[in-house]
Amino acid sequence: MDTLPVVWFVAIGVLWIGFLLLEGFDLGVGMHMIFSTKDDRERRVMLNTIGPVWDGNEVWLITAGAALFAAFPAWYASLFSGLYIALTIALVGLILRAVSIEYRGKMTDPRWAEFWTWTLGLGSLVVSFCVGAALAITSTGLPLDEYGDRVGGPFAWVTLPAMVGGLALVGFALTHGATFLALKSEGPVRERAGRYAATWGPVGLVPAAVWALWVQFQHGGTWFSWALVVLAVLGAVFGWIGARARREGRAFVGYASFMLFGAGSIFAGMFPYVLPSTLDPANGLTVWNAANSPYTLTVMTVVAGVFLPLIIGYQAWSYWIFRKRVTPGAIPKAHGFLPAVLRAK
Repeated sequence: MDTLPVVWFVAIGVLWIGFLLLEGFDLGVGMHMIFSTKDDRERRVMLNTIGPVWDGNEVWLITAGAALFAAFPAWYASLFSGLYIALTIALVGLILRAVSIEYRGKMTDPRWAEFWTWTLGLGSLVVSFCVGAALAITSTGLPLDEYGDRVGGPFAWVTLPAMVGGLALVGFALTHGATFLALKSEGPVRERAGRYAATWGPVGLVPAAVWALWVQFQHGGTWFSWALVVLAVLGAVFGWIGARARREGRAFVGYASFMLFGAGSIFAGMFPYVLPSTLDPANGLTVWNAANSPYTLTVMTVVAGVFLPLIIGYQAWSYWIFRKRVTPGAIPKAHGFLPAVLRAK
């Protein structure tokens, strides 16, 4: 049995989990901005909690997609061609989020800020749902023929597991975002986020739990994948207890552990499949028949071994630098300014 395909399956799983954990609270904060408050200063507090890190967190998505393309081209081709509508919508959502974050503060007009707040929130919702649906599909399957091509129309991916996966990531992002806001802010934003995490946090995790159990029963989970499910449940309970006690750090770690172990159980449960076929199990893509050549995987392993620790170290340093809470007093009133090119005149 070749070990490098297995190594890269694990590596891609780690990259996707890293995306869910880091970009998850970014997406959650974006959604909370449209319904948690209408006060502009509070919204700016929320936005500033993710301001220094949101673009770095999105790198995990790009890296996961690139690693998927390089290590498992057949997996990448079948998944992305089968989900091109969902992934195109997700791409539009990512663009809306980035533009909204950059443009929201360019004018002092309340209508301008309100428009970009809603595009940020809706973009975060779209990205969460579409990425969750895509990951659910890759763990439960598409109607693939013997050539790895999707059978059916462009919406063949719209299945019950896809809907559950989409709701799972939306629910987790809202919960994870609330614990992050409670951990990184002061004032009304902190209080409101803490109440949400204690009251609605467990509810938001239910679709993700359903998804994890679905994969275990569909693929006949091993003792290891079931052990991860148990750890995920314990993490959720720990997070809920911490949220009720207003111990923000414990709540954040607990709910994050739920996703860490829950997503880990999904990847462990679907192994050795990377994209099952709902038509015939023999048509499914596995770690070995979807992998690239041993030479390519060897080169990738060397490059990743050199540069990945540097990237993780740099990102950890940035989180340490911006570790303090954002307070309402640190957010000045919205004000206009004269561009430098005009000031020079």
